[in-house]
Amino acid sequence: MEIIHLSAECYPIAKVGGLGDVVGALPKYQNKLGHVAKVVMPAYRNKFLIENEFEVVYNGWCKLGFHDYSVNILREKTNKLGFDLYLVRINNFFERELVYGYDDDTERFLAYQVAVLDWIAQWEHRPDVIHCHDHHTGLVPFMTAYCHQFEKLRHIPSILTIHNAQYQGQFGWDKLHYIPAFDLWKSGLLDWKGAINPLAAAIKCAWRITTVSPSYLEEITVSANGLEDLLAQERGKSFGILNGIDHDVWNPRTDPMLLKNYTVRGVDNGKKANKVALCELFNLDPERPLFTFIGRLVGEKGADLLPEIFHNALNQFKNQISILILGSGEPEVEERLTQLKLVFPGDYNVFLGYNEQLAHQIYAAADFLLMPSRVEPCGLNQLYALRYGTIPIVRRIGGLKDTVVDIGDGGFGICHDQASVTDVGHAIGRAFELYSNSMPVAGKQHIPVEGKQVTEIRKYIMQLDHSWDKAAQQYIDIYQM
Repeated sequence: MEIIHLSAECYPIAKVGGLGDVVGALPKYQNKLGHVAKVVMPAYRNKFLIENEFEVVYNGWCKLGFHDYSVNILREKTNKLGFDLYLVRINNFFERELVYGYDDDTERFLAYQVAVLDWIAQWEHRPDVIHCHDHHTGLVPFMTAYCHQFEKLRHIPSILTIHNAQYQGQFGWDKLHYIPAFDLWKSGLLDWKGAINPLAAAIKCAWRITTVSPSYLEEITVSANGLEDLLAQERGKSFGILNGIDHDVWNPRTDPMLLKNYTVRGVDNGKKANKVALCELFNLDPERPLFTFIGRLVGEKGADLLPEIFHNALNQFKNQISILILGSGEPEVEERLTQLKLVFPGDYNVFLGYNEQLAHQIYAAADFLLMPSRVEPCGLNQLYALRYGTIPIVRRIGGLKDTVVDIGDGGFGICHDQASVTDVGHAIGRAFELYSNSMPVAGKQHIPVEGKQVTEIRKYIMQLDHSWDKAAQQYIDIYQM
């Protein structure tokens, strides 16, 4: 089976969030199952494009509205990612480093979708499946079904994976002429609440829909930024498949980004060595439990709550805990988190931005990872944390609910119900008690919280299997429908 993945992101080429991690791993695991999975994405002017070797496999033109743009499609020569990678270079649109955030994003991703379909339409054969990821590729199922110039592609099954329904790519009807010609009586398939909505169009037109966790599939029928009724209506062709992680990349035994590699057997010593190095770098005390947050500093991640949560925790457990943040996002949140460094020097630090190596080092060094999300379709950070023996503190929502079981319920994490300062503060208190009662102190007898010790939990969670093997097969099963 030949599978074409279309996405705006793919790790390590370009990654903004979990979408990039998924598209960078799923095709590799599908290839391991004996299929031919390929990724076709925009050619951003970034480090990966500059440092790797490509060959041009297609030269052509893309018509967007009243303008024609030159198109080159490049193939990465070495197959270094475990799958064929194709980059779509379009004059004027993708000679930039960032993935998103430009005034012409609508035009950029429309041109990308049209260019890809123009290319595929010229193949002598047809792929078995076109797998679209999020709204940036959401018009593909409509265009293959109804645009006249893509009539040859009409019978290729299209699959939509919703990584986050909050982002839908809406734009006005004044840009309808950007979409290749089709019978206008089909316009209703593009419409949602008075705008052209690529995600809504994909939900209507794709042969199958998947979400990145079973719980998220249920949640988006009641909370999906206005698409609830549509998703409920299309529930019959929708499936929830829990994301995996790439165990080749996320493996504390072999991870080249760590100061000290470690296995389940040596988890305590391994984490201690990484923690000492990280705390020295950020002026923190390695003898204290280290709480961390890694991710986008935005409302859906609960990041606006973090300044007050950390202020309260650092006052409550004065000189007893350390906190380290890695992330970027809303300027106000960034500023408030930065100000805490002045209030709690030696107890707290923050790194604004994103650094892949530092993220790996934090997962290896930390004792606890906080994820107080308001929305979390799957969540990968908790899976990385588990893999590295770091105990997750999560809200019971979306994929977090599917992957983390509270220690009070016989599990291995710390869970809370609300994205609130109070709930998260209580969860931090439970984590501190767990850590304190697990660490040996001379002359004191310890009774682990709820019968568990940190070392036991670390060893258990590192052996949980969240690889892509199972999920990759589930996608194949859906394609074969």
